[in-house]
Amino acid sequence: MSSEIARIVEPAASAILPGGGRKGAAVAERIREMIIQDELPPGAPIRERALAERLQVSRTPLREAIKILSTEGLVEVQPHRGAVVANPSNEELRGLVEYFSRMGVQLIAMTGRRSSTLARQASYVIDCGVDEEACPHDLAPTSSTTAAMAMGDALAVALLRRRGFTPDDFARLHPAGALGRRLLLKVRDVMLTEDLPILPPEATMRRAVVLLAEKRGTIAVTDEGGELIGVLTSGDLTRLMEKREAFFDVPVSEVMNPQPKWTRPDELGAAAVGLMERHGIMAMPVLDDNRRVVGMVHLHDLMRAGAI
Repeated sequence: MSSEIARIVEPAASAILPGGGRKGAAVAERIREMIIQDELPPGAPIRERALAERLQVSRTPLREAIKILSTEGLVEVQPHRGAVVANPSNEELRGLVEYFSRMGVQLIAMTGRRSSTLARQASYVIDCGVDEEACPHDLAPTSSTTAAMAMGDALAVALLRRRGFTPDDFARLHPAGALGRRLLLKVRDVMLTEDLPILPPEATMRRAVVLLAEKRGTIAVTDEGGELIGVLTSGDLTRLMEKREAFFDVPVSEVMNPQPKWTRPDELGAAAVGLMERHGIMAMPVLDDNRRVVGMVHLHDLMRAGAI
């Protein structure tokens, strides 16, 4: 009588009482691991009584677990026949293996089980198996997934070196991604080329103050031939104002930095950003091969363009 009451009450209690659903999820996790480890191979029937005894649980959380695994595609519930371990990927895997064989592509498998379907079909097998998982219950894939990722990274790096794969190759093959943009973006793509903030060395700070306000705080100082001889920034103006009250008639040559940082049109945008960040500057003049100023590049413009 008590067993009959339990049979009727347990399903309702597991749905209402706290922890009921969690128990089914915990059992599902244990069965999932058994499927992954091939303890329950594809096509194997789920014998509720034997499995419940093995897992030391009642059949109620076991049935909840079967429902969970059914929604995940790991278990198939067959009318009047019970549940069996699903085998959803074999056909897809077989099709891929056949396609690779026709194309003459050798298949390298990374697996924790040399007896798996994938390993049997592969030309080469890399065993990434681990003695035990980091999971305290040795159930959830932890050490095994880390081993697989580490082996994948090692293979990728070895192949990059063997083939001499360069950043330019990466940018060419991935032009639309963030990394591709970073590797393709050049200073010339972002720099300003019209109405540049340029002054001769004899110009006074009166002119410079207006130009600094209008042109985002950086001025290139050039000689008669257009070659760069210095840079004047808002920071230089601030330091001058702290030292002298009357500064409007001071020539910019006395205030500018005579050894400024600069870049070239074909420099990578990411490299220009790195240079500006290391030296705490917001903009740089862009020079051609004759050191003539051909543009001005700003840190914020590079950032907006995705240089980093």
